[in-house]
Amino acid sequence: MASAFAELVMLLGAECRRLGLSVPFFRSPPRAGLLRSIRRSDDGSATVAVSVRGRDLAVICADLVDGILAANQLSGPEGETTRSALQRCVDAHALAPLASAA
Repeated sequence: MASAFAELVMLLGAECRRLGLSVPFFRSPPRAGLLRSIRRSDDGSATVAVSVRGRDLAVICADLVDGILAANQLSGPEGETTRSALQRCVDAHALAPLASAA
């Protein structure tokens, strides 16, 4: 699952850059007891941490996308448009091959 997580993060990062978004740092796992978290640094960067162990890849992807939206302070129609673009990218390139690798 670690390699699937890494591939998913690289794919989403590339799509963020293509969309002109800030790319947060990604890590796993988050602090004990959490499924996901976001930490902001003084320099404006963000770290999105997501639990991977025992979770479906689609749920992990949704958490990463939510983290990207939060890191870029996107909500409302702009957030939904961005969410759709990120999800389309994953659907087109990653979920099927990554799920078989997990």
